[in-house]
Amino acid sequence: MARRPPLTRELVLRTAVSLADGSGATSLTMRALARNLGVEAMSLYHHVANKEDLLDGMVDLVFAEIALPVAGKDWRTQIRRRCMSAREVLLRHPWAIGFVESRTAPSPATLRHHEAVLACLRQAGFSVRLAAHAFALIDAQLFGQVVQEVNLPFSDSQGAAEVAGSMLEGAAPVELPYLTEIAVEHVMKPGYAFGDEYAYGLDLILDALEQRRPTEA
Repeated sequence: MARRPPLTRELVLRTAVSLADGSGATSLTMRALARNLGVEAMSLYHHVANKEDLLDGMVDLVFAEIALPVAGKDWRTQIRRRCMSAREVLLRHPWAIGFVESRTAPSPATLRHHEAVLACLRQAGFSVRLAAHAFALIDAQLFGQVVQEVNLPFSDSQGAAEVAGSMLEGAAPVELPYLTEIAVEHVMKPGYAFGDEYAYGLDLILDALEQRRPTEA
């Protein structure tokens, strides 16, 4: 019989993240977590103070997976890389969307992440005000995109085409000419991926910020 690994804070947190990935963080209970680890619930409190401390640690693990931008290098390349990485991470952990910006006691990886983004912007010549606007804007697009993606009624190009086709079924093209046009000429094309819209929108935002950067430095 295999020996159970010793209980540690990291094991507790990683197990909690795995459970949340499957059923969501709101349904995660200390009892369910303990049962999954094969211990009594009281044993968990040697490693996490309470549910809030557990959530803080889980969010910290998520932030630790996101690629950090490097200050002093091309800011646009670095921020774009960070944003694309963040989307991938949040799609792996969709429960985190409701928690990443709600923690009042952020842990080390969370703080390092925020510091790295701001350092990249400030050292690229962004004013304090423009850096704050940029951070808020790129994350608003990021979180909005992920919320849309995880709630879409399709997961691939074929599914998108089927949903678009069923939406337009029975409707005369003359009644919905522009909706029909975008469905037929864009969404229903082979290889369509809603996720591609994220990169397009992100590039528009970064282009606009680059235009503002010299005037607000």
